[in-house]
Amino acid sequence: MMSMITISIKISLPKEEVWKQIADLESHTAWMADAETITITSEKNQGVGTTFDCETKVGPFRLTDRMEITDWQENLIMGVAHSGVVTGRGHFTLESIGDSETLFSWEETLRFPWWMGGPVGALFARPVLKTIWRRNLKRLKNILEK
Repeated sequence: MMSMITISIKISLPKEEVWKQIADLESHTAWMADAETITITSEKNQGVGTTFDCETKVGPFRLTDRMEITDWQENLIMGVAHSGVVTGRGHFTLESIGDSETLFSWEETLRFPWWMGGPVGALFARPVLKTIWRRNLKRLKNILEK
């Protein structure tokens, strides 16, 4: 069983400005509370094929989330594949709301290993991750709108 999480937030900036922030992968630690460090592991640091390790901490769980950018459509979509302990796919999408606002949506589909409870762990993790990621998006909004 995979756990799907979808959240979104409205940011009072054009999507090009929002994209500038999220395109800098290493800066995600500034707004993602669960991401402690991000280390680029590929020669390039943007675009499809970029790989990186994200040291993640959620409650008592610490893990290295290995990711690869699978979709990169400037100002529109950034997709990732998770191949670490927790596997799955996710993407950020940016949608213009008029000339000066952006709807930022974040969707993840994750699979948890047996030792993290497998499907049961995913069931319990879903509301926790959704809460953390909702706060992350509020943090991003605050950084961008300051």
